[in-house]
Amino acid sequence: MEINWLAVVAAAASSFLLGGLWYSALFAKPWARAAGLTDAQLKNSNMGLIFGGSFVLALIASASFAVFLGPDVDASTGALYGLTAGLCWVTASFGINYLFERKNLTLFLINGGYHTLQFTLIGLILGAWR
Repeated sequence: MEINWLAVVAAAASSFLLGGLWYSALFAKPWARAAGLTDAQLKNSNMGLIFGGSFVLALIASASFAVFLGPDVDASTGALYGLTAGLCWVTASFGINYLFERKNLTLFLINGGYHTLQFTLIGLILGAWR
């Protein structure tokens, strides 16, 4: 199978940019509170490892989703498949873990919302850039 690696990198970059917006400008304080993270913990983190690792994982997710979508998917179908994967696979899987881990609904909604939009964008970009 041929993979458009430029589209994969663009899709991964969109995940990274969305995450920056989602977890800083939009939901920084509610997310940190729901995750049980203090300001000190957030400031004393290895941000190179966090950002670098996040981008590598976004590349892996984008490349595997490109394989899943195949070569004959357009932008709207890619976005629909991405929405379905993000909401019904990733978010539902988080929900199972969060129930057993007794995590709160706020954290579930913030993280699930991010991954739903993340995979919608990945699918849109991969489908549009065939």
